[in-house]
Amino acid sequence: MSGRTGRNSATQAQPERVMLVGVMLDKEGTGSSAARLSGFQTALAEAVELVKAAGGDPVLVETAKRDRPHTALFVGTGKVEELAADVAANGIDLVVFNHELTPTQERNLEKELKCRVLDRVGLILAIFARRARTQEGRLQVELAQLSHLAGRLIRGYGHLQSQRGGIGMKGPGETKLETDRRLIAHRINALKRQLANLKKQRALRRKPRESGGIKTFALVGYTNVGKSTLFNCLTKAGAYAQDQLFATLDTTARRLYINPECSIILTDTVGFVSDLPHKLISAFSATLEETAQADVLLHVVDASAPGKEQQIEDVENVLREIKADRIPCIRVYNKTDLLPSEDRNTGIQRDGRGRIAAVYLSAEEKTGINALRDAVAEYCAAMPTTDDETEMP
Repeated sequence: MSGRTGRNSATQAQPERVMLVGVMLDKEGTGSSAARLSGFQTALAEAVELVKAAGGDPVLVETAKRDRPHTALFVGTGKVEELAADVAANGIDLVVFNHELTPTQERNLEKELKCRVLDRVGLILAIFARRARTQEGRLQVELAQLSHLAGRLIRGYGHLQSQRGGIGMKGPGETKLETDRRLIAHRINALKRQLANLKKQRALRRKPRESGGIKTFALVGYTNVGKSTLFNCLTKAGAYAQDQLFATLDTTARRLYINPECSIILTDTVGFVSDLPHKLISAFSATLEETAQADVLLHVVDASAPGKEQQIEDVENVLREIKADRIPCIRVYNKTDLLPSEDRNTGIQRDGRGRIAAVYLSAEEKTGINALRDAVAEYCAAMPTTDDETEMP
């Protein structure tokens, strides 16, 4: 048995040893020092999970505090020397900064640390690349990666003055860097055309649904709050669902029968995360379009998460950016089974005017699901038709 284990381990690639770096900036955060420190620690713990989701082994976490980022290195020169020593002592393959770095900062850090460096955007893109399953998802990931890479092409070139020409190139006076930039620009334009065609196809598929008067409810929320588990619980779709960040990247839609008067289309969408870069939102506009086109949003929240209020704010920020913030929304608090018994709410909660404010449930234990179905039915019954101005519940 021991020999067989040895052969298996020898053939399996070892995960990269990753050092995560988090910098607490004085300009970031509001509230008391304790609240800001707690928020920083929560963000760092999330970054550790992001590293794991990308397939890395987070062997070391380093922190620093600064008034503002260093122009050339993000952290100060003294801290860089400490990080370089840690890289050498711990056999680090990759250093991940839980921040967005400029191309210059990333290049300078690689030179000083003598290993690869990724920022938060690059890390999230690495996860997306692992998780994309559909053609559209893979195209969107490639578009986002190329857009991110375009400003970082100078990395790794020590021969920028060398000239290169030949068949298929712009001409003998073009440097390799210029060639690569031009080829990337061509590929980005091709990807945008392909995604535009897929968008048209999706719009055509959506027309019969809209003409039939079937309403669309979209599950939205922070990553890993249980959207896919809830989706499967309601639709029996068997969509991929795991306790990990960005388990779902591609949009899935299923028809859901509620009662004889109400059937809906329910869609499961990609999860959001704090500080989601604008370039990612732009690249995934096709996927996020399903959210913006929905009739009602089901904003799923992890009721057990310590930072759930910040997560709610992060999701609402993205909804504003994709112009989905005015769509009627039901707040769905999931994972109530993880709360202390005295803190567990159940069923529908209403505001002072009797309107639905929230639904509490556990998709894992399948408790409160009927309350959500009742809330959806109530919304369907009150939703205005073309000539109806009935107020939503």
